[in-house]
Amino acid sequence: MSAPTISIRYFAGAASAAGRDEERIESPSPAPTLDSVLERLAAVRPEVAEVLTRCSFLWSGVAVRDHSAPLPLAPEGGTLDVLPPFAGG
Repeated sequence: MSAPTISIRYFAGAASAAGRDEERIESPSPAPTLDSVLERLAAVRPEVAEVLTRCSFLWSGVAVRDHSAPLPLAPEGGTLDVLPPFAGG
C-alpha cells in the first residue's frame, strides 16, 4: 500500500519560487506535522526552502499555526496551501 499524497498549492511568490502552481508529494509519515511536510518539501524542491520560512499555511482550508501538531490526513492525503506575504495585507 502506498503512502497518502499531499497536494501542494503555491500562490504568488511561492509559485514563482517553485516554478509551478501545484505539485504532489508523498506524505512523510502516517501522522505528518507541518514541520515534517515542509522538511520533505524543502528536500524535494530546495528552491522554495527560503520562501517557506516566510509563508502562512492552510491545511485543507484551515490555517495551521502550530507547526508541530499532527495534521489530519485522510486516506487519500490532504491539501497544503502555501501563502507568502501579500502586499497590502
